[in-house]
Amino acid sequence: MNTYHRFVDIEGLRVFYREAGDPAAPTVVLLHGYPTSSFMFRHLIPELAGDFHVIAPDHIGFGLSDAPSVDEFGYTFDALAAHTAKLLEALGVDTYAIYVQDYGAPIGWRLALEDPERVWAVVSQNGNAYEEGFVEGFWSDVWAYAAEPNAETEAALRPALGEEAIRWQYTHGVPDPAVVSPDTWRHDAALVARPGNDRAQLALFRDYITNVRLYPALHEYLRDSRVPVLAIWGKNDEIFGPAGAEAFRRHAHDPEIHLLDGGHFLLESALDEVAPLMRRFLARHS
Repeated sequence: MNTYHRFVDIEGLRVFYREAGDPAAPTVVLLHGYPTSSFMFRHLIPELAGDFHVIAPDHIGFGLSDAPSVDEFGYTFDALAAHTAKLLEALGVDTYAIYVQDYGAPIGWRLALEDPERVWAVVSQNGNAYEEGFVEGFWSDVWAYAAEPNAETEAALRPALGEEAIRWQYTHGVPDPAVVSPDTWRHDAALVARPGNDRAQLALFRDYITNVRLYPALHEYLRDSRVPVLAIWGKNDEIFGPAGAEAFRRHAHDPEIHLLDGGHFLLESALDEVAPLMRRFLARHS
């Protein structure tokens, strides 16, 4: 089944998205993390498209979507979520399941909190929703920068924008890193290195603390809505640790949780495990 590569104008910005499957089938929206794009779903989309209508957008500032400067666009998670909501509205998508990873999680959480009736299932792949999920060794510099953005705290974070750190995100915790294609981190590093994109990414680092402030409302939503939750976690992730997956048991109704031998970008090394778990879960709840 073909995957289609499309652009649409959303409030003056060109948004790229991948689409596959029958539009009459239940929709699954795939929301990517930092520093990647819908490119991370290039192998997952065909695995789902036989049964579902799949949409995978690139957030503003990422992938093939427009990446305006920080003077032209306010890079916050509220803004990214608002653009995603407007994209889905433009595409005529009324109800959908979400697959969230990394930055995709706070974007997906905002969509669900804004209109809970639209989201019929949640798949979280290292998409954090609990403070227990934060691995302190990674996040301490982010919190310091958010609390006091200055030359010193910014300098501590700038290495995260470089190719070596992006390569680490893809290969750390993977049983055999040779299965991860270098195309992944080189593709992402080239896009992050575009002139001015560093400032956009730093703005989102500063804004990440706003996602933590959403957690109480998110937990209430999980408890009260009883939305089905599947948490598939790379258990060796040193950004969002496996405690973040287990924590869904506190509020979600009978969540399905799988800790797999892998890292942050689990689809690059464990697609054959993730895809059937997703298909079965989504089929039960669609």
